[in-house]
Amino acid sequence: MAASLTIDGSGWRRFWSFFAGAGMVAASVLTLRHFFNANFPESIFRGSFCDISAFFNCDSSAYSPIAHFHGVPMGYFGLFAGLLVVLGALLPSAAFERTNKFLSFFNALGVIGLFVYSVFFLKTLCLLCSGYYVFSLLSFFLFWRYGLRWSLPSVKLLAVFAVLASAGAYGFQRFYEAKKEAQLGGVALKVVREYYSLTEVPNPSFLSPCWTARASDRFEDAPIRIVQYSDLLCPDCLFLYRQLKQLEKEYRGKVNIVFQFFPLEAKCNTVVEKDLHPGACDISLLAAYDPAKFKAIHDEIFENFQKAKSPEWRAQLARKYGVEAALSDSATQERLRRIINTGAEYERTSDKYAHGVRSTPTMIINNRMVIGTLPYTHLKAIFESLLSAEGGQAGEKGRFLENWVDTRTKEKPALPPNPIK
Repeated sequence: MAASLTIDGSGWRRFWSFFAGAGMVAASVLTLRHFFNANFPESIFRGSFCDISAFFNCDSSAYSPIAHFHGVPMGYFGLFAGLLVVLGALLPSAAFERTNKFLSFFNALGVIGLFVYSVFFLKTLCLLCSGYYVFSLLSFFLFWRYGLRWSLPSVKLLAVFAVLASAGAYGFQRFYEAKKEAQLGGVALKVVREYYSLTEVPNPSFLSPCWTARASDRFEDAPIRIVQYSDLLCPDCLFLYRQLKQLEKEYRGKVNIVFQFFPLEAKCNTVVEKDLHPGACDISLLAAYDPAKFKAIHDEIFENFQKAKSPEWRAQLARKYGVEAALSDSATQERLRRIINTGAEYERTSDKYAHGVRSTPTMIINNRMVIGTLPYTHLKAIFESLLSAEGGQAGEKGRFLENWVDTRTKEKPALPPNPIK
């Protein structure tokens, strides 16, 4: 019989094939778990934030436009491919091996494509995804080095696999929709309750003059007040930008948002010992130079997030808005320093860091600190509760929360747009 990976009696080859498939399954499960945790957190305490390397960042992948296909996470397809490799090693047959070898080729092409997209377009690489890439390429090597040669896949098996894959994809799609529905109901209720359980904190001693939304001249006069500690080159801040952009339109005239610069770069930030985003200090100076131009510069940076990492693009941005002097302007540098240093005014929220503000994004919403991103539905639920309290129901928060959720359920509102688009 021709040499084979799984059916010629060589136990070590089957072991390594099983090992590669099991690695694909494990990496896919972890990727799926992160995808749902990032996009559908079930608690206010599980928001995503920049706390690891700027390059090795799984949140960018979880929020990317290709993270799912009509509600089916990309990780599902990796999970299915890994399970086939495992089953092929446990239940070997010539037809199974030929088919897996055929599929491994296309899986390897997909892996290479995703790697290129991550590194050259997202400018980040997810370690969980990287694990899948490594095990997939190992599996591909084993099949094409030791697998049955010059053979076509089994059409019957391909048909069976297609049916099973479609059924599983439908199940994940329904689970995805259920997660979205849950964000509007019980999860939103839980998040608002958790929000009110947070200890109240004061606003920073020095508020940035740069605002992204203004409902009143005095910050304290708006019913919804957000101090947003943020980094213009932070991937999770990009996600929050998209959520707040939508909410700013819906709550125009009711919300003040102050952009409290907190670049995670050692060049200008001594509050935290992090050096994650090269160029974050310089781009912060450009945006802070003229508060009248800040909103336009802020939006252009986030709308061109990948380009903003380039010094050449930042130089063009400075010329476009006439803020070239920002990098050497002592008044702007001092103002940025004062804004950043307000992060040291808050008590520590983690034993790992000396101060409460230690990552981005961090929001102080009506004097309660929320660390990390929150999806649209969670923020909207908090906004609605704050408006209700402003209208005279502050002493009846529990009853209000129940009524708010019940009303939403009866009206059956349309689901919010997919947050990662």
